[in-house]
Amino acid sequence: MKFEELFHLSIKALLANKLRSFLTTLGIIIGVFSIIMLVSIGSGLQAYITNQVTSLGSNLMFVIPGKIGGRTVGGVVANKLLVSDAKSLQTKLKNFAEISPVIIQPANLKYQNKTDKNVNVAGTTANYPRTILNIKFTNGSFFTSGQERSGAKVAVIGNTVVEKLFLGRNPIGKELTIGNVRYTIVGTLGKRGSTFGVDQDNIAVVPISTAQQQFGINNINAIYISVFKQENIPFVKQQAEKTLLKRLTDNDFTIQTAESGLETINNITNILTIALGGIAAISLLVGGIGVANIMLVSVTERTREIGLRKALGARRNDILKQFLLEAVILSLSGGLIGIILGMIASTILAIIFVSEVTMWSVLLAFGFSVLVGVVFGMTPAIRASKLSPIEALRYE
Repeated sequence: MKFEELFHLSIKALLANKLRSFLTTLGIIIGVFSIIMLVSIGSGLQAYITNQVTSLGSNLMFVIPGKIGGRTVGGVVANKLLVSDAKSLQTKLKNFAEISPVIIQPANLKYQNKTDKNVNVAGTTANYPRTILNIKFTNGSFFTSGQERSGAKVAVIGNTVVEKLFLGRNPIGKELTIGNVRYTIVGTLGKRGSTFGVDQDNIAVVPISTAQQQFGINNINAIYISVFKQENIPFVKQQAEKTLLKRLTDNDFTIQTAESGLETINNITNILTIALGGIAAISLLVGGIGVANIMLVSVTERTREIGLRKALGARRNDILKQFLLEAVILSLSGGLIGIILGMIASTILAIIFVSEVTMWSVLLAFGFSVLVGVVFGMTPAIRASKLSPIEALRYE
């Protein structure tokens, strides 16, 4: 029997039970849709993090407290980094890199009768804009090295703080209260948006000496190292380690380059993406079981039809091909619909979250849907092909 005839018979048989065919296909649609959506979220998350890290500059390195996989105290990393460590690095590497220590503390900001709660207050040095190269200003400028050394109470604020406390008006020269201390605003930062739901514009940047005095902090959260030339990154990392090891132990700090950081992040997100895809594949497996179940029911219902066709000369191979083709059509149509819906939903999701449809996820979902049709349609098809014409015709 020609393929065109088998295809026509298969379509006719499926349309004879439209609702049952649709409900069977629905399981495949949900499974494929889930694969596209979850893998797209994982891929989008990876791309988003990569863009965030690379936007800071490919030459940027971070010194963070504790050793990754190393010693912790009570489950918490023991922070021993000091401003003096950053100064030592700046002295050693002044011809190769820009160094900025950073501390971050949450605080409430007030201006007149308005309050902005839980704002990230970052204490750093005057050269911070030269270290984090993507910093832009909408008004004013960063504080000076003289203001930093004198512990001046000056602040640079983010766009969200400007909107909440000053209703979008230029706040340069005005005073606001950080905690219980009054600061004069000298600059406003350009809009940066949100990262994982955290508003990057809800921030106030002050001189590190002022922040340490106000919050009573000696240790710093990180040291940023911006290498002038990319080819010097290995050398700078090596010299930074030697310099820090004069006061600290190997377990007291970790130096992360943008490349190593991205590698770690990519490993994590790849595992996450695979895990999400695996979870979604389970729902597709359930849909495949539904296909097998319905096809077995169909074989039972059409036993007399099978017997009649065999009595009229239909070969065993023809019967097997037809039932297998019906299962593949159900799975394939469900797969295509699921892919289309998944791509549409992922595109919409990308507007409010992070999502990126990748070609490999589409091919994976499509391949799974075809495989489900073949695997779960094979048993019913074989069972149908093995029916005896005489027994089938006598079946009630």
